[in-house]
Amino acid sequence: MARQDILVVEDEKDIQELVRYNLVKEGYAVRCVASGEDALKAVHSSVPDLVILDLMLPGMSGLDVCRSIKGDPATRHVSIVMLTAKGEEADVVSGLELGADDYVPKPFSPRVLLARIRAVLRRTAPGEPPPAEKPIQIRDLSIHPGRHEVLRAGKPVSLSPTEFRVLHFLAGRPGWVFTRYQIAEAIHGGEDVVTDRSIDVQIAGLRRKLGKAGAYLETVRGVGYRFKE
Repeated sequence: MARQDILVVEDEKDIQELVRYNLVKEGYAVRCVASGEDALKAVHSSVPDLVILDLMLPGMSGLDVCRSIKGDPATRHVSIVMLTAKGEEADVVSGLELGADDYVPKPFSPRVLLARIRAVLRRTAPGEPPPAEKPIQIRDLSIHPGRHEVLRAGKPVSLSPTEFRVLHFLAGRPGWVFTRYQIAEAIHGGEDVVTDRSIDVQIAGLRRKLGKAGAYLETVRGVGYRFKE
């Protein structure tokens, strides 16, 4: 089986080498670049399975790189894990809305980063059969797991893979209250490396994209979230 190809986009040499070393040790094929412009050249010369993308880059920003990759039909399937510095919450939300699969805040543990990468690659592996669940219809929302499609009032809603899993999980159990940990465990396959804040970010993104239907996602103070019956 061919090794999975990962492109590391990071301008800090020490961090770039740390990430490269740990990925190579895990058996991945790794390429490294230090700018957004070089990242797009590398992606189009040989499409990777996953991009580890620093958001703070010289010249072209990481968000612009994410937008370009996800906006191109030839590369939109490429998984993206963002590396973010403290205080970049707005950029994290923007990246997830553009289609990034996950994010890891700096400073980070290599073990956590590897766990996130494995989880993303496992979820996006080709050839996996679509989920067996039936489509969910609640008021003006239609959620089709097989097509990975969400319609609101008949119009498509563009969600990231993680946002879709959060919505599908909660909408499949309307009225039930789940803690952030329970949601993270359900959508990340038991990888115990997801922070409470990352779930809050996904919920916030869903509420914006769903418009009025975002009100169906209810915060239960001191507990977590539920989908209103």
